[in-house]
Amino acid sequence: MERARLESARPLARRPLVTLLTAAALAASGLTALTSAARAADADLARNGGFESALDGWTCTAGTTVTSPVHSGATALKATPAGADNARCAQTVSVKPDSQYTLSGYVQGTYVYLGASGTGTTDVSTWAQSAPDWQQLTTTFRTGPSTTKVTIYTHGWYGTGAYHADDISLTGPGGETGQPPAAPGGLKTGSVTSSAVALSWSPVPGATGYAVYRDGTRVSTVTGTSTTVSGLTPSTAYSFQVTAVNDAGESARSATVTATTAQRPDDGGGSSGLPAHALVGYLHASFANGSAYTRMADVPDSWDVIDLAFGEPTSVTSGDIRFERCPVAECPNVESDAEFKAAIKAKQAAGKKVLISIGGQNGQVQLTSTAARDKFVSSVSAIIDEYGLDGLDIDFEGHSLSLNADDTDFKNPKTPVIVNLISAVKTLKAKYGDDFVLTMAPETFFVQLGYQYYGTGKWGGQDPRAGAYLPVIHALRDDLTLLHVQDYNSGSIMGLDNQYHSMGGADFHIAMTDMLLTGFPVAGDANNVFPPLRPDQVAIGMPASTQAGNGHVSSAEVNKALNCLTKKTDCGSYATHGTWPDLRGLMTWSINWDRYSNWEFQKNFDAYFG
Repeated sequence: MERARLESARPLARRPLVTLLTAAALAASGLTALTSAARAADADLARNGGFESALDGWTCTAGTTVTSPVHSGATALKATPAGADNARCAQTVSVKPDSQYTLSGYVQGTYVYLGASGTGTTDVSTWAQSAPDWQQLTTTFRTGPSTTKVTIYTHGWYGTGAYHADDISLTGPGGETGQPPAAPGGLKTGSVTSSAVALSWSPVPGATGYAVYRDGTRVSTVTGTSTTVSGLTPSTAYSFQVTAVNDAGESARSATVTATTAQRPDDGGGSSGLPAHALVGYLHASFANGSAYTRMADVPDSWDVIDLAFGEPTSVTSGDIRFERCPVAECPNVESDAEFKAAIKAKQAAGKKVLISIGGQNGQVQLTSTAARDKFVSSVSAIIDEYGLDGLDIDFEGHSLSLNADDTDFKNPKTPVIVNLISAVKTLKAKYGDDFVLTMAPETFFVQLGYQYYGTGKWGGQDPRAGAYLPVIHALRDDLTLLHVQDYNSGSIMGLDNQYHSMGGADFHIAMTDMLLTGFPVAGDANNVFPPLRPDQVAIGMPASTQAGNGHVSSAEVNKALNCLTKKTDCGSYATHGTWPDLRGLMTWSINWDRYSNWEFQKNFDAYFG
């Protein structure tokens, strides 16, 4: 990339806009001097320009607020460009036609931009090539004869690291913004679980959205007239209010409704403090690849479970798992260990779960002996304890799990790598207690393929890995928090309709998930049925983008799959065997790839379950 082709050329030296005139000259020319009354008509029109109210008023592709460094006040914006995303934060402001405006802000970082678009005349921007300390950027523009709104923004540049911005202001005459909407009425609670409360209210004319408050704190903004507030504590009373918002501002708050969450169900770990509908993602913590490194602190709050990828063994059969953080040479923006651990604690304080994921594509793990089993327990415990993690994700792929030829009953496994893995996980669960979060991310070959084939088969000759996860899932089902099978990088799999289903649309996800929620005879044996999992134990695994893996589907297809499984609408050729509104949610590979794709997967999840 040539620096000369950045969005804006180096700004020229700023020239005076008005030549100083004497009072006599002003009078002679007939011009009216700027009076104190005229100056008073100008105001700072930027909303939350100091980022003291988090990102309220701003739309950011990859931004958050931090307490250091700040130019003034308590917080400032931090945004990190990655891949094709320049970490743009913007807001639209009401202005007057044919009027003069000054845009100003303070920035830190490399190649940081401040600009305005939609001016109706000439859009403007200014930038700092290098600002190791706070540097003020200022530009001016005049609106066109019919311009009533402009968009102000700041952004960085691709691959140059995080930037900071603070105290952004747009000074000039305010536009006609109308009146804020009326307060919503009819607020009421719906279903209440141990961790979530459903809310609904009446629509308000003129509102473009609604803000939801829990115990006086704003917790979300939605466009519809219902939402579910999740991440709540069991057996706890909460109060809720809603306001209506539009370009003119925010209404008064609605009347208050209260609800007390239910007790946590005694389900052996199926709940584990997760919201009713959870978003799970893998964070490339030990490598960068083409999606670039994402710091833990920069993971948006939408992600309920963050799987650190990956813990890997020192050798295939050692059982000795190590977690190495991404080296600076590969990840120039990697945080320190102290910052990483502090960010994990902050996520946990916000109700998120952070797990160590063991395995992955390159991490083959075969616990062939009791010594390897015991080493697995001790080494995984060391990682969990060092980073203060919430649990374990088992992502055994490739040749990690296979079945011996005489191992034909998934309910009573006898292959050492299977038996030792089950024993190791049960030991970890017993050590850390009921709050230990256990998830698994097998490929379809190891689970749904078991409907047709299990191990080497009655007459031998089959792939011994076929269905090899089934005994692990079954033995640990009372301890299992989430199973999110990788519905990607998969061959065609036969569903319960005895038809083959292939990646590329909602139908594949519907068929694969229906098998988990309905149960199925293993290797076609009606006397050997794999029992269904609870819907709150199941999430659908999908790639976040086309770059992340084969089998990516559009957001519209994601929503079709969810509609079919949870509402029995938008179903295609596959007929499901039930309706499961308590389906836990979605998993994706990966958080990094989703960020690379402008958070498409996350945004769609938030919109669907918002």
